[in-house]
Amino acid sequence: MTVAIVTGSGGLVGSESVRQFARIGMEIVGVDNDMRRTFFGDEASTAWNIRQLQDELGDRYHHYEIDIRDREGIDRLFDRFGSDISLIVHCAAQPSHDWAAREPFTDFDINATGTLNLLEATRRHCPAAVFIFTSTNKVYGDTPNRLPLIEQETRWELDPSHPYSNGIKEDMSIDHTLHSLFGASKVAADVMVQEYGRYFGIRSACFRGGTLTGPRHSATQLHGFLGYVMRCAMTGTPYTVFGYKGKQVRDAIHSNDLVRAFEAFYREPRVAEVYNIGGGRFSHCSVLEAIQMSQEISGREIDWSYSETNRIGDHIWWVGSNERFQAQYPNWTMEYNVERILSDIYEANVERWTESVHA
Repeated sequence: MTVAIVTGSGGLVGSESVRQFARIGMEIVGVDNDMRRTFFGDEASTAWNIRQLQDELGDRYHHYEIDIRDREGIDRLFDRFGSDISLIVHCAAQPSHDWAAREPFTDFDINATGTLNLLEATRRHCPAAVFIFTSTNKVYGDTPNRLPLIEQETRWELDPSHPYSNGIKEDMSIDHTLHSLFGASKVAADVMVQEYGRYFGIRSACFRGGTLTGPRHSATQLHGFLGYVMRCAMTGTPYTVFGYKGKQVRDAIHSNDLVRAFEAFYREPRVAEVYNIGGGRFSHCSVLEAIQMSQEISGREIDWSYSETNRIGDHIWWVGSNERFQAQYPNWTMEYNVERILSDIYEANVERWTESVHA
């Protein structure tokens, strides 16, 4: 039996990982206690996604409602499956800047200490396993905001002569910058994943994502940019644009494209790797452009307003470079650009979100 442990298995990337690795014949142990509902309310609950996984996969999916802060509980779980564990995909997190500032201890305990609990359980019970961590571009803090940006009609854009014009690389410093408390807790986790690779030889990778998105996102105002824009279009929920004239740019990667990158790393793992991973120049848009595309796809106008106050540590322009990962895994390619991502979100959720409006 070859086991993959997936934390945050009811979330966007977690559930995509469950399906992908079950598809290649692995037994899946899912860890998710629906903390997303605690963070963001009932609309963000992942329970519906977990039920889908159980229905689709049957006895190939084993679900555990363990909190990753529960060190003894995590250790018991890893002890139960032991050396059968060949992969850990760690997606569980507190993902919001704003929420982290309200409860810093909870944020750090989940993001940093929870990651350490998983790493130590890996070292103790399955040191030959591959450890994949969903990190974030927020480890770079607001350093990207110092880039020479040019204002255009619907977006900010980077001076084309700049070395990062095709995407920000991993050599950007994580020091002397405003991270937000969320960014700081993810930095701690990211560095620890690297350290367990270098110090103990764990085959580990930090995937520093930009906007991770797709149809299975339980999107809310505080987390899930593209999914929430489309949800507002489909349900008539008012949408607020925070700062930067709505011209802030995000690259966006579909969860399917991301998880296929995970699989590529799993099949040919390395030690203590770090990758920026995202839509890059292939898939990116501004907030204003996302609103326009969502309106065109849904056929409905979005009731949106503007707040001058940007979120602390928010990026004005983020387009990451996938160059390092693609050099090592040249057979990996992306299939979804922003327009296709938004269409996929619409088509997959039109019944569920429309029903919620009329319920």
